[in-house]
Amino acid sequence: MGGESKAKVSSTLPQLSSKPVGAKIHNIYRDRLNVFTGDNQYSKKNLRSMLDEGRATGNDYVKLSVYSVPDLARPSFKEATSHEFKPANVGDSFGPSWSTHWWKIHLKVPAELTKKEHLEFHWDADNEGLVWTEDGEPLQGLTGGGERIEWIIPKAWRDGKEHLFYIEMACNGMFGNAVGDSIQPPDPNRNFQLQKADIVAVNLEARALYIDFWIIGDAAREFPNDSWEEHEALVVANEIVDTFVEGSQESILEGRKIAQRYLGKDVDSAKVYETDQQPIVYAVGHCHIDTCWLWPWAETKRKVARSWANQCDLMDRYPEHRFTCSQAQQYKWLETYYPSLFDRVKAKVKKGTFQPVGGSWVEHDTNMPSGESLVRQFLYGQRYFESHFGERCTTFWLPDTFGYSSQLPQLCRLAGMSRFFTQKLSWNNINNFPHTTFRWVSLDGSQVLCHMAPAETYTAEAHFGDVNRSVTQHKSMDQDSTSLLIFGKGDGGGGPTYEQIEKLRRCRGLSDKIGRLPRVKMGDSVEDFFDRLEKKAQDGTDFVTWYGELYFELHRGTYTTQANNKRNNRKSEILLHDLEFLATLASIKDTIKGEKASYTYPKKDIDDMWENVLLCQFHDCLPGSAIEMCYDDSDELYAGVFELGEKLIKDTLSALGISEYDATSKDQIYGFNSLPWARAEILKLPGSHKSGAAPGYGLAAAEGSGVVSIKNLDERSAAIGTASIKEIEGGVFLLSNDEYKIQVESGHITSLYDVKARREVVPKGSKANQLVIFDDKPLYWQAWDVEVFHLESRKELPAGKTEIAEQGPNRVSVVTETKISEESWIKTTISLAASIAGQTSYVAMESEVEWRESMKFLKVEFPVDVRNTEASYETQYGIVRRPTHYNTTWDMAKFEVCCHKWADLSEHDYGVSILNDSKYGFATCGNLMRLSLLRAPKAPDAHADMGRHHIRYAILPHASSLSATTVRTAFEFNNPMKLISLSSDAANSTATSSPDLFTAITVTGSKSLILDAIKRGEDDEDVSRGELRKRKGKSIIVRVYESMGGKSKGRITSTLPVKSVYRCNLLEDDEEEQQEQKEEEEQEVEAGNKEEAAKGVTSKSKSWDIELRPFEVATFRLQL
Repeated sequence: MGGESKAKVSSTLPQLSSKPVGAKIHNIYRDRLNVFTGDNQYSKKNLRSMLDEGRATGNDYVKLSVYSVPDLARPSFKEATSHEFKPANVGDSFGPSWSTHWWKIHLKVPAELTKKEHLEFHWDADNEGLVWTEDGEPLQGLTGGGERIEWIIPKAWRDGKEHLFYIEMACNGMFGNAVGDSIQPPDPNRNFQLQKADIVAVNLEARALYIDFWIIGDAAREFPNDSWEEHEALVVANEIVDTFVEGSQESILEGRKIAQRYLGKDVDSAKVYETDQQPIVYAVGHCHIDTCWLWPWAETKRKVARSWANQCDLMDRYPEHRFTCSQAQQYKWLETYYPSLFDRVKAKVKKGTFQPVGGSWVEHDTNMPSGESLVRQFLYGQRYFESHFGERCTTFWLPDTFGYSSQLPQLCRLAGMSRFFTQKLSWNNINNFPHTTFRWVSLDGSQVLCHMAPAETYTAEAHFGDVNRSVTQHKSMDQDSTSLLIFGKGDGGGGPTYEQIEKLRRCRGLSDKIGRLPRVKMGDSVEDFFDRLEKKAQDGTDFVTWYGELYFELHRGTYTTQANNKRNNRKSEILLHDLEFLATLASIKDTIKGEKASYTYPKKDIDDMWENVLLCQFHDCLPGSAIEMCYDDSDELYAGVFELGEKLIKDTLSALGISEYDATSKDQIYGFNSLPWARAEILKLPGSHKSGAAPGYGLAAAEGSGVVSIKNLDERSAAIGTASIKEIEGGVFLLSNDEYKIQVESGHITSLYDVKARREVVPKGSKANQLVIFDDKPLYWQAWDVEVFHLESRKELPAGKTEIAEQGPNRVSVVTETKISEESWIKTTISLAASIAGQTSYVAMESEVEWRESMKFLKVEFPVDVRNTEASYETQYGIVRRPTHYNTTWDMAKFEVCCHKWADLSEHDYGVSILNDSKYGFATCGNLMRLSLLRAPKAPDAHADMGRHHIRYAILPHASSLSATTVRTAFEFNNPMKLISLSSDAANSTATSSPDLFTAITVTGSKSLILDAIKRGEDDEDVSRGELRKRKGKSIIVRVYESMGGKSKGRITSTLPVKSVYRCNLLEDDEEEQQEQKEEEEQEVEAGNKEEAAKGVTSKSKSWDIELRPFEVATFRLQL
């Protein structure tokens, strides 16, 4: 500028080009990466050739002998090792499916391997196994098929001596024994060949480079092609390939140095997580073990031991490893069958590295269990965790269940849990669920903080892509960007592997060194993650809300598959309700008289029954998606529940001065009502003792729970109408009582006229009770799914001849047999009982079905002259309303839904309810109500639902909108009064003639309030089994819920010597003392409330007012 000159600086770039250099062809250099580490034609030349430094096998170093267990038994270590072992070799085959073979292995490390850095024993028979010490300590599980085949040989075994250990071989793969497609029925005759039994010196640096290269290669493959991070990954990876020299350890070490340019220097230890950089992905190890699925329960017990032993081992090697696992049942199995391993787990729990989660007995289905069953899942689960580990769970954990009931948030809060984790809705096959982290709100307004892993899996492989998807698929970034990454082999067990933990270290190193990949962290727990979310909510973050059920848009067939299993569930729930009610009364009857107790509450037996029922509610058992062996097991468990339950009820009735009905006895017959409200029922009575006498009917009219005298209906009163039947034309029958006139033709109801409402229920030209059958071939998941296109294959079943079965006057019925196919038929009885004043009447159907179909779906339809854009369905402790139209894909997705005892379609002042005794699948399309009866999938159980079935359902028209009448009538339909016998002395005794004991606890007020359970307090000193601190005295637990969706007031009244009443949670912690009503208030009630007077409210009664929110569940302790 100023004219001065500057000295020229010589360029470092040579003036002349020495050679041509081309740009790297991107895809070729990227594809090259797979060649370097792949199991391919170059395996003996690429990095794989350096993974081992030496190997020894054969009888000189690995001496094998085996005991093959007969009869598919699974003996204990002590029993198995007491038998003779026979010599065996690599290459031998073993079977059949589900058999067990115990291996005795004498191992001697050869001299040339004793100085090697790291020795492993590699065992692969393509099936699962468990390594045991010579002394019978389980050490580690083996998966087979190339996965988790290694067991680290103790350094002390490098002494040149022979050492003994055992492997328990299970002849099943991680996913059972199907050949090819894993969900097909298992092959009972599989054999497994022992392919490998080697001592291996592992080159740890080469193994580490293999994982370095894995993650750098993923970055080159998965980062955007136009990003510098992707290009840098490709450059670094190719430089490692170029540096590698076969057989050169120096090239391995140099390759690791090159990798540090992309991954950082701390990836070989937990130090990689010790930075100031804030993570947003929190990785927690998990092992989802289906309690039964493609294997039976007996195999699950071993899967638990194999999987959890692996995790204890990994915790010793990786200080950052945190492992979380749910299902109290699995912990109890470990405690029972593997006590030393359980102690090891318990020590890890105390240390904080092994973290129980979930708070439930199993990871259960939430669609079909009753409300009380859901309560007991939490009660038994939380009590187990508290009694064995000193803490309750605060996070409900259901990653794999097929939809989530609308009342779960309320029950979670009442069970001490404010958080919920799942991911299953990512499987929806119609709509994409819109949230990741949100507040899930129950029918009563209770809420939990819910997180659905954005990686959309609970079995992540801890790949680069899993970490990346934890942000790219996160749908709640506006409120919070953090997420859980739940990783580890699952479904069939196994859990995290060392490779997965190593990969996560490198992912974190990459994030800190290069960026772009979300920063992941190990070392935190699930509770730590939710603690931060709750703190954020407390500080003002307004997480989005989702009200009501989390409907799963897949696996809708599980409401119907394995019908008898579902029937057993419903019947066992009812049995336990009755047993606990009766046992409670029997256990206090002497106490209230001031006498020594003559009856002991059968707590252990009740616990055993409940635990078995809860086990059968596992999310692949109750839904019907397991193999046939699982239903053989559940049938056996249910049979035991029914046998024990019936015995206990018999004992309990005896303690109350009552006998079960005995046809050979001359004692007087009575009815027994186990429901807590007034009801009347026409009971079919047995014939007289004279041979050939026809059965008769009697009227049992109960004012509440307890013994009911039966009136002879030969002498009718104005309160009891008559039922009549006549054939009005050929094959057309008219069934009538005071409420309905029903026309039946060929098994179809062509007219149902409501006399009092003067209204026709069945639209003109339509047919109710129409049996229909559909082709049922879903896209893949046979037992699980029914797809929307099955509706297009609807075919009406033509009915056969209809005949009169009963003539009245107490009950009339017609029976029709319908041929389904050459091998299948259904015989349906339509009946109408005489009407009873003040009692709801309904049209009942009872079907006997012989079902031998393949991939068909049987349903029954009820077109009704009612219009509404929503139908109502009973769920646990409440009602779910769902669309009857297909306006949107969200509406259409609900073409098959779950209901409990009833479904209802109502308009203003009129509606129709369909009741059932054991069914859960339903649909309402427009004005067509459709109850699902039977399916016939062929996988994973080839014989699912084949055989005989008994089904009851009913039509209940009502001249009002939906009301508590439907709720209570459905209870009555599922709980018919039972026949009992009383001797003359017993009938005249105070204990049985007085209603005081059976009506000693009542709930009055709003009809929507349902007294659903009466039981003894878990920790009462005369009941407790010692798991937790005993509570002095005796108490009675009473559970009430509001059933209709409105704030409701009522009153608990008791004639028992109640000292105090506490409102408590589901875990029976006292929370708030209830105030007893004053004497003048009680007198006002006695004067003005006939219902209470009828139920035994006297000057000796005590009362406590209650008020429940819409659909609220309330639990009370009555302390005696």
